[in-house]
Amino acid sequence: MQTNGFHLKVMALATENRKEVERFVKFAVVGAVGALVDFGVLNALVLLVGLSPAWANPFSVSAAIMSNFIWNRLWTFPESRQRPFLTQFGQFALVNLVGLLINQLIFVTALHLTSPAVPHPWDYNISKAVAIGLVLFWNFGVNRVWTYRGL
Repeated sequence: MQTNGFHLKVMALATENRKEVERFVKFAVVGAVGALVDFGVLNALVLLVGLSPAWANPFSVSAAIMSNFIWNRLWTFPESRQRPFLTQFGQFALVNLVGLLINQLIFVTALHLTSPAVPHPWDYNISKAVAIGLVLFWNFGVNRVWTYRGL
C-alpha cells in the first residue's frame, strides 16, 4: 500500500510539472546523443590515437558539451534562442566545466577501481558510463536554474 501511495504522489507531481518532465526527457535524449559523442571520441582517442583514457576523457567530454549545447538550445529550450548566444554559451560552458571536473574525478576513480578487474577497453567505458550517469543530474539542475532560467 505504501508503495502505491508513493507511486500516486510521483504521478501527481509529474502531471503538475509536465513541462519540466518533458524538458528533462528532452535533456536526457540530448544527453544520450552527447554520450554517444563522448564514447565515440573517447574510444577513438584511446584506440586510434593512443592517448591514455585519463587524458582522452577531457577531450571527449568537451566534444559532448558542444553537441549538448547546440541541441539543448535548438530543441530542449528553443525559447532560449532569444538570449545572446555568447552569454548563454558562457554560462553553459561554466556549468559544464564544473561538470567536467566532477566527471573527471568520478571517471579516474572508477577507472582506478575497475582496471584491475575489468579488461581493457571495458574498464574505461564502464567508468565513462558511471561518470556520465552521475554528472547528468548536476548538469540538468544547474543549467535549468541558471543557463535556461525563466523558460
